[in-house]
Amino acid sequence: MADLRISGLHKYYGSVHAVRGVDLEIPAGEFAVLVGQSGCGKSTLLRTIAGLEDADAGTIEIGGHVVNDQPPRNRDIAMVFQNYALYPYMTVYDNIAFGLRARKTPAAEIDAKVKEAARTLAIAHLLERLPRQLSGGQLQRVAIGRAIVRNARLYLFDEPLSNLDAQLRDEMRGEIKRLHQELGKTMIYVTHDQIEAMTMADRIVLLRDGRIEQQGAPLELYERPATRYVAGFLGSPPMNFIDAELAFADSGAQVRVPGGPVLGLPAARAQRLAGRRPGPVVLGLRPEHIARADASALRPGAVRHVATIELVLPTGARSYATFRLGAAAVVAELHAHDVSHPGEQVELAIDMDRAVLIDPDTEQVIP
Repeated sequence: MADLRISGLHKYYGSVHAVRGVDLEIPAGEFAVLVGQSGCGKSTLLRTIAGLEDADAGTIEIGGHVVNDQPPRNRDIAMVFQNYALYPYMTVYDNIAFGLRARKTPAAEIDAKVKEAARTLAIAHLLERLPRQLSGGQLQRVAIGRAIVRNARLYLFDEPLSNLDAQLRDEMRGEIKRLHQELGKTMIYVTHDQIEAMTMADRIVLLRDGRIEQQGAPLELYERPATRYVAGFLGSPPMNFIDAELAFADSGAQVRVPGGPVLGLPAARAQRLAGRRPGPVVLGLRPEHIARADASALRPGAVRHVATIELVLPTGARSYATFRLGAAAVVAELHAHDVSHPGEQVELAIDMDRAVLIDPDTEQVIP
């Protein structure tokens, strides 16, 4: 395994500036996930690391060696693609063994590595089948098997689960995470799915318009987003955003929702805001930070609010209930039996200690 260091990386396609001065360090053995909306540059960045695209500026170091001028075959990387790229006329065994044979690996070593990879991925019973005889999940396992037999320094995954159904994606996420734990290799995984990023990553690298918006451990980005974009991208359902006013009164700092309630901030938050001028803010509330106002929900910093429910979406153990704060529609994540039907009035507890305040001009989160 090897570490990866990227410095000042730029990539252009004509007038399109796809990657804009990316600086990134991934320690050896880490599972890093590049995530973002379509067109943000994540796949371009991955392909540039692999050598499938040439960098227009900046350097890429793998294991302490600059590889900008090296072709893909000399970078000692293994890549798993979205479309699997299996040879249809070869058996599973031969597909997995293909790269090793191309490198003139001894036959006994090939056989041992193929069978070990098949055992690890639970496809040992499929080695004599052709790709057309496999399910989507089995095809994905074969593609991963072809990569892991390489014993490469760096493993790259380009949206490998996007062709699978939801249940199979859940299963394969666990398989890939388990594989990383067993192999201990450096892995970089590209996805547009924030759930995949949150569940699999040691480090999330969230890209926007070719730049890194924020990077860090999954819970760091989730609980301490740097910008409105990060706060809104991570989380399902997404964070609620409400236009509001920051004000100060004898009782402390307050968030006033036009046409709605006045929400007091805890004393510790108010102290951090002491030097800030009153004015417009965007209030960010995650659905799970709004609960029924019973004794168990009243954390320090929680504010009570009586709401009329407009929409209920049951999901089993939880229900998503929509209500109004002023003119804004807000979603709360409640226990299944906390709310039963639209029109019901419920007393909610809004956790203002976990609320996010955003500067509407800069879209930066206010500490």
